[in-house]
Amino acid sequence: MTEATGTALKVVSHVNGLGVVNEGFETQEDDITVSNRSSIKEERSKKGFGLYLSKVSKPLNATEDYFNAHAKTIKYIVLGLLGAGYVAYFITACVLDFERATALVVLTSLAVVAKAYDLVKTYHGDNITKCFIPAQRSISYGHFKCKRPEQLISFGGVCMFILVIFIFSAHRTEVAWKSVFWGLGLQFCIGLFVIRTEPGLTAFQWLGEHVQIFLNYTKDGSSFVFGPLVLDIFAFQALPIVIFFSSVMSVLYFLGIMQWLIIKIAWVMQITIGTSPTETLSVAGNIFVGQTEAPLLIRPYLMDMTKSEVHAVMVGGFATIAGSVMGAFISFGIDASSLISASVMAAPCALAISKLSYPETEESKFTSEQNIKVACGDEQNILEAASSGASTSICLVANIVVNLIAFLAILAFINASLGWLGGLVGFPSITFEIICSYVLMPVAFMMGIPFEESFIVAELIGTKLFLNEFLAYKKLSELKSNRVNGLDEIIGDERQWISVRSEIICTYALCGFANFSSLGMVIGGLSSICPSRRADISSLVLRALFTGTCVSLINACIAGILFVPPLDCLEFFRTSFFNTTNIDLQNCCTDLFASTVNNGTISFEGSWSTVTNATLYFTNCCDLFDYTDCN
Repeated sequence: MTEATGTALKVVSHVNGLGVVNEGFETQEDDITVSNRSSIKEERSKKGFGLYLSKVSKPLNATEDYFNAHAKTIKYIVLGLLGAGYVAYFITACVLDFERATALVVLTSLAVVAKAYDLVKTYHGDNITKCFIPAQRSISYGHFKCKRPEQLISFGGVCMFILVIFIFSAHRTEVAWKSVFWGLGLQFCIGLFVIRTEPGLTAFQWLGEHVQIFLNYTKDGSSFVFGPLVLDIFAFQALPIVIFFSSVMSVLYFLGIMQWLIIKIAWVMQITIGTSPTETLSVAGNIFVGQTEAPLLIRPYLMDMTKSEVHAVMVGGFATIAGSVMGAFISFGIDASSLISASVMAAPCALAISKLSYPETEESKFTSEQNIKVACGDEQNILEAASSGASTSICLVANIVVNLIAFLAILAFINASLGWLGGLVGFPSITFEIICSYVLMPVAFMMGIPFEESFIVAELIGTKLFLNEFLAYKKLSELKSNRVNGLDEIIGDERQWISVRSEIICTYALCGFANFSSLGMVIGGLSSICPSRRADISSLVLRALFTGTCVSLINACIAGILFVPPLDCLEFFRTSFFNTTNIDLQNCCTDLFASTVNNGTISFEGSWSTVTNATLYFTNCCDLFDYTDCN
């Protein structure tokens, strides 16, 4: 065979007459080289595998398309099955032991009410808003009337604090009195429900008891870490509760529960008081979180808020306490239901009084709640949220510890210095607490505290204002413990405890972060969120501190107006004279008459059956009141 020079053709020999491979053609044919032959086979195999996958995935794709086309129906079916399962579980739990299932019933009822609330608001929200007009009907006289002079003093305290704030208002002629009265009215209605109605009182007592039970689970974690130290050392008793509560709150935020609750509360306050959505949302958030965390809810909008709105945000932080810190106060022995109701009542009052202290003179850029979006956390799952919440609480716990150490040391130094200075002029016993008791005594008295107890309550208010609320609540818990343990009321000219009514009023008065140690925290926290507003924040913070303090005191006055201490009839009969009639004597005699059994001889049942002088008290009551068994 011949070979063509310069081309790929060449002569090849063949012996057996069979064809041979001509590498020249192989090199030039369709630009395919020998080295590419294996890759071609791989591509063909891949195409074959792809065809196989395509055939296999067809039913999967069809299934996916079916689910996408019927997603809503499938969702309802799944929810229906879950709902049916829960109903079966709920009925079973109630049938087996209804008392044990009380908590489940309450939680289920709350969930049903919340869902109904959402549906009603969606379809009838505008009509509901129209119903929130200035009330034309007065509240039932039976709930509203004052039966004791100290209740009238508390009402005078509300008027006094409002007058003081009005005098120091930044723009007295611009005050929107409708917002002020709506906020105070909403606060009063909440207090009326919580303190003076049986359902409200029972509900908040139940809530307080279960919060205490819930917080007690902290002991499982802290006892494992600290062992027997949790029994005796304050830091190992109270501070782990802050960590636990912070972790739980983080989980609730991840699930969206807190955002939902805050938005609903803010909506009610906004349509009644008439404040902007941004400031209302922040103040509502302060019911559950601290004064530096709540503004994060409105972080994107803080730069464009008016000075009045920024002032309201700070007042809300000063007038309330965080849920995590509330857990620590409850661990002291402070009444849980009073702490919860105080924080809830303070929110509308904070908005109202902030608009009295610094009225709105600018036009807000935020008029519709639809433009306000609440951000969620960055956590990917519940475990990360719980861990993040616990880690975040480290700064809070450290802040509490260092402040307690610093302020207790400062207080000891101040008292020693005052004692030395007072000793030079014959008053060696003078202390910071004594000075506060005299300076702030009129404030305590106007809240409705009896005169003889107003000095010690004034000490607590001064401690809270100039030091911090932890020290004040710790002292209040000691006073309560002394009363419960039966200590003498006065030992060595020093009062050892105060009455139940004074304890409740004091609990409301101390419920807030309004103290000078919080100033730096507020300025630093808000300035880090919005550096461009640092000048406005710094110029308003002292006014906000003063206003937040007044909000707590007004809250205490409302509690003083509404709270009626439980009457101990046995102690009342022992210390009273049966020569005049009053409401307490009438109530106790009525209770005694109701326990009387007349079977020829007078006998008593219930708690009166064990009272030695019950017959004498019965005779004395008969001298004043006409009762059938008296004859």
